[in-house]
Amino acid sequence: MTEKLTDLGQFTGSEHWYRHGLIRDVLYTDGAKYVGDEVGTSWLLDEIAIAQRYDPRVAAEEFQVWKLEVSDNAGTLTCDDGNGNIVAAKHIPFTDFPLSEISLWFENSTIYLPSER
Repeated sequence: MTEKLTDLGQFTGSEHWYRHGLIRDVLYTDGAKYVGDEVGTSWLLDEIAIAQRYDPRVAAEEFQVWKLEVSDNAGTLTCDDGNGNIVAAKHIPFTDFPLSEISLWFENSTIYLPSER
């Protein structure tokens, strides 16, 4: 799985936007979809989308940096305001995500890879 994520920088812009299945006003790009589909981490997109609806601290941030950090098959998912100020954090007790970390950004109701900006 790791080899599928080694060059996420190949995603620069997006040709398609996909509507989140549960939170219909949240979209995501080709790069975010690739991460969800190729590694089976659609749960990560779900966490970001659901927070927009149910966590007022997160929803108040116009721009968000979401970072998943993984160690020993457990993770920490944080959301910050783009200036390093954490507005939400969640412990992930188990994940088989193959990288030690990944960042996704959220802005204008869209989840995307930093390279897609």
